[in-house]
Amino acid sequence: MKEPFPFLSPVSAAAPRRLLDQARGLPVPRVALVNAGSINALQGMREAADAGLAHPVLIGDAPKVRQIAEQIGWDISALRLIHAPHAAASVQAAELARLGEVDAIMKGQIHTSVFLQGLLPRSAGLRDEHTRCGHVFHITAPHSDRPLILTDGALNVDPDIPTRQACLTHAVRLAQQLGIERPKAGILSANEDPLPSLQNSMDAAVIAAWAQAALPQAEVAGPMALDLIFSAEAAAAKNYVSPVAGDADIMLTPNITTGNAIFKLMALGMGCCAAGLVLGLRVPVLLTSRAQTAPARIASAALGVIAAGVRL
Repeated sequence: MKEPFPFLSPVSAAAPRRLLDQARGLPVPRVALVNAGSINALQGMREAADAGLAHPVLIGDAPKVRQIAEQIGWDISALRLIHAPHAAASVQAAELARLGEVDAIMKGQIHTSVFLQGLLPRSAGLRDEHTRCGHVFHITAPHSDRPLILTDGALNVDPDIPTRQACLTHAVRLAQQLGIERPKAGILSANEDPLPSLQNSMDAAVIAAWAQAALPQAEVAGPMALDLIFSAEAAAAKNYVSPVAGDADIMLTPNITTGNAIFKLMALGMGCCAAGLVLGLRVPVLLTSRAQTAPARIASAALGVIAAGVRL
């Protein structure tokens, strides 16, 4: 048998203490768990409830949910349980959010595309006519509470400029909710010069110029190569001058492939903790993964509390 892949981190991720402390100072949201009938889904919600980060509302095949809860030793008799199997669970969660009966929604044992099909269409009633949604990862390195907010690595596949502007706006708002008064955002490309042969570098320059007027509460620079976003020393060596260089709070990626690869490299290769949300709906959506560890699930729940806090 081969030895473990050498780029995988031996460090176990930990939920950032600052994020948890901030969340626990806010009202506990009612969180709808969509398709709750699996061990991973129920255990994740149980962890959030035990940590004081969620009042669970369970949606799914009710007999199966009760069976799984009994299997993991969780008494759910006092919790609200709604029978809505399969795709109907997502539709039911949207209805509860629209009626103001839940404050956040969590993905359970359901395919992501089916989950989102019940939430994202305007017919679901969870977003305004001109609102575009975006996904954010709140990523922290081991032994550090300072986050990097990465967008979009899980929702928008090949976003156009208006969608990327919306993603940046969501990220800036979340950063401010996290207590970052004037967030610094770097727009990722392969270099720092707009080149006609590299369309995302041209788009980055357009977004950065737009942000000067549209997001005066943030410092936005782009295009920026990854080393400039992360390293002030690299910026100095390249004579690149920007307050964002080496000090970014937010990274706006050009597409889902880039964002997803960076997130997974940081999680698997650096032992980072990554919490994830979809923003732009009336309530935050916790888009959890079957591969997420307990610290990442807890961090996602805490991030959901903070994002929902302004609505409670």
